[in-house]
Amino acid sequence: MALETSPEQPAPVRQIANAVAGWIDRLGAVWVEGQVAQVSRRPGVSTVFMTLRDGVADLSVTLTCSRTLFDGLNPPLVEGASVVVHAKPSYYPNRGTFSLYAREIRMVGLGELLARLERRRQLLAAEGLFASELKRPLPFLPGVVGLVTAPGSAAERDVLEVARRRWPAVRFRVVHAAMQGQRCAPEVIEAVERLDRDPEVDVVVVARGGGSVEDLLPFSDEGLVRAVHAVRTPVVSAIGHEPDSPLLDLVADWRAATPTDAAKRIVPDVTEERRGVAHARDRARRVLEHFLAREQAGLDALRSRPAMADPRHLLAVRGDEVAALRDRARRTLRHRLDRAADDVEHRRARAESLSPLATLRRGYAVLQTADGTVVTELDQVSVDEPVTVRVADGRVHATPTRLERLESDLTPDRDTDREPEETDG
Repeated sequence: MALETSPEQPAPVRQIANAVAGWIDRLGAVWVEGQVAQVSRRPGVSTVFMTLRDGVADLSVTLTCSRTLFDGLNPPLVEGASVVVHAKPSYYPNRGTFSLYAREIRMVGLGELLARLERRRQLLAAEGLFASELKRPLPFLPGVVGLVTAPGSAAERDVLEVARRRWPAVRFRVVHAAMQGQRCAPEVIEAVERLDRDPEVDVVVVARGGGSVEDLLPFSDEGLVRAVHAVRTPVVSAIGHEPDSPLLDLVADWRAATPTDAAKRIVPDVTEERRGVAHARDRARRVLEHFLAREQAGLDALRSRPAMADPRHLLAVRGDEVAALRDRARRTLRHRLDRAADDVEHRRARAESLSPLATLRRGYAVLQTADGTVVTELDQVSVDEPVTVRVADGRVHATPTRLERLESDLTPDRDTDREPEETDG
């Protein structure tokens, strides 16, 4: 039933939204055809969210389904697939959004084709054909570039012109092959293998312009993918434009967005390389000049030192040191000799003062008998018996004629009151 409203009795927004929800709910389940534009699987959520697009009307609507239904599709559902969906329309008044809840999904037309390609991609990836560690580096400056493309194509012209403009000396070995249709995959395989056998070819480029999914289908051929994986020469894939992604892009060593991009990748730009060489040369020159200036400054500093300016200066300084040490040694030796001489003189004087000869020089004498016995007592000498008197400078031979005994303090045991006794001889 239509709502009865007027300027005086307008309906609130929630009433309109609830009415729309009721009308849509009475529509029941419908079959809808469209293209899957986006798939969102949120962790921990049992619902899969998709965007269903109508390419003609440029209209999109949210499509939801259970995870069980989505995972059970064979082949798996991928973005870009065309589908027919049996869904229940729903309208959420609180948010004002329209969506479809899918009860059954069937892939048709191009969507089924994309699904088969996705299944093939998964199988080949599981075998390791797309592993990143298998990618070979492209040569910096290839001697010969192998090019596989259609005869007289825009892709061939773009690759040759851009590459020669960047590096005029580059050489190409072009092998023509069909770039679409049933003959495409076998001819491309044969061309790639022939260029791989050529020892002069350093890199192979497979180039084709853009096209529909059906036109690019041969470049997802399993035989072509395996052939590119088996060759030893690095392969650059330049198929289609940026959005296109055949399986050849995944197995190739380098994926170029366009043929022009491939030409820029396989050869360097001579202008940039010359600029780089000039910059490196200038930098090397500056480094060398800085090094030479630093070494020259160090050499000048060494030469400015007194030892280098006058090499004899060190010898003179050392000579002065040697002379000073020699004089010091002489003074020390002289001082020690003087001290030793004084010590010897002192010891000699002491020895002379203690010598019996010194006593004799003071007027004393030593009386000896004929047999050399020193006379210390009067009883040792007899009258008329020869004796020898030792004086400081010689001996006197005499014969005593009289003996006289003296009493002194040196003989305390004697009687000091006795008069000297004389003995006549």
